[in-house]
Amino acid sequence: MDFNFLINFLAALIPLITGFIWYHPKVLGAKWMEASGMTEEKARGSNMLLVFGLTYLFSLFLTLALQTLCIHQLHVVALLSNQVDSSSPDSEASLMLKKFMELFGTSYRTFKHGTFHGTFAGLMLALPIIGINALFERKSFKYVAINTGYFIVTFALMGGVLCAFS
Repeated sequence: MDFNFLINFLAALIPLITGFIWYHPKVLGAKWMEASGMTEEKARGSNMLLVFGLTYLFSLFLTLALQTLCIHQLHVVALLSNQVDSSSPDSEASLMLKKFMELFGTSYRTFKHGTFHGTFAGLMLALPIIGINALFERKSFKYVAINTGYFIVTFALMGGVLCAFS
């Protein structure tokens, strides 16, 4: 199975793009600032090159995690490529993988399927993580809804791109 790592690098831009829109003051930015306790002064005092650089790096991590959730063939590849004789093209594991990929290599490899899994990841991973932190930080429901909504949309788009084009 060939991977298109360029897609991972491109998909890692999605959180920056959706964040630019989602957290724009005319969309949800003003409400987020109020709910998070962020001020214009704090925002201006940030090293934005560092913020955007680390956001991109962390987004690359997210692409690798989402790829394994969205592309089912990766599980079979991982299982069969760990067999002792898998490096030999005539081994049972290699032949099984080749046959599997011929039969199912493109199954469920659509934007729609990736979007489903990305949305599910947003609900089942982002919501609990943000929700738990918000409980201990005494943040409002509005804070949880804004940030979780961002990750659901972002993961849906990332999952769609990764599944359809990787």
